[in-house]
Amino acid sequence: MIDLIGAVPSSSVRSYLQLNTPTLFARMERAQYSLSGFQVAPELSLPTPRDETESFQYGRASLILEDCTAWLNRQPANSLHAVVTDPPYGLVEYSSIEQSKLRSGKGGVWRVPPSFDGSKRAPLPRFTVLTPADLEALEKFFLAWGRSLIRVLVPGANVVVASNPLLSYLVSGALARAGLERRGELIRLVMTMRGGDRPKAAHVEFDGVSVMPRSMWEPWLLFRKPLEGRVQDNLRKWGTGGFRRISADKPFGDVIESAPTRASERKFANHPSLKPQAFLRKVIRGVLPLGEGTILDPFAGSASTLAASEAVGYQSIGIEQDRAYFELAKEALPKLASLSLD
Repeated sequence: MIDLIGAVPSSSVRSYLQLNTPTLFARMERAQYSLSGFQVAPELSLPTPRDETESFQYGRASLILEDCTAWLNRQPANSLHAVVTDPPYGLVEYSSIEQSKLRSGKGGVWRVPPSFDGSKRAPLPRFTVLTPADLEALEKFFLAWGRSLIRVLVPGANVVVASNPLLSYLVSGALARAGLERRGELIRLVMTMRGGDRPKAAHVEFDGVSVMPRSMWEPWLLFRKPLEGRVQDNLRKWGTGGFRRISADKPFGDVIESAPTRASERKFANHPSLKPQAFLRKVIRGVLPLGEGTILDPFAGSASTLAASEAVGYQSIGIEQDRAYFELAKEALPKLASLSLD
């Protein structure tokens, strides 16, 4: 900022932020401000925060219709114990314009693949159409989101964020700059239909070429709010700071074998990014090391994370800003939570 406006008193900068950019910066403490959101091109038509919220309760799960950043900024500090979420890979595909195209079957930024071996495949966003401005907006979004999130997490809280190999570096860098501590990745071993294709319109000429490798894994970024003292100190005070072991002889591992989401689950929740309960329940069980606390999914979608939390026996909160997905989640949550995996 000094390069742009020259040397000025810090009080002048704070006054400018407070008076002229109230929608961009939120006052955290005296003389401290953080990004409360980001600017995107008007054509994206992203939903705006609501003055009033709606909610739905099922068992220990609470589902709320609202913008997640606006909701986070109202929550008390040190009140959530873990985050497990599958956010939008980009910001374009979940804009109102692109969602309208997806729901009408026109595709747009979404690629609606043909059936394969009699199975209808879920739509996939076209990551390659994201412009440099889209990528910059994505990075700014996760930086602002991470700064809003870290305040409400207890020390040692795990943050598990689904991503994509093409974009995970942007999300990971933004969350690290927000103050979260990178702890590696969870690898979901799953064969998808993404990648492996020959060059478009030249598949005969270059029959032996794959433009990209066939995707056989999915990265889930692992972060943690910095500990308060040693791990054992943090566990005693906050109940967080590690992962719950699978058994006395088997620690929680960072590679989890997974199948694509079953048709029996998709019939309950027709969401393009639906993850299987078999995978989510393993992750959910592991993120609370002592089996106690509240899990947040700030991009709830069809409430699959909340359903997994309910099945495991954990308290959870999900935030979803899209009305259609909120209504879908209300119907899907009880069905997914009671689904038997035997």
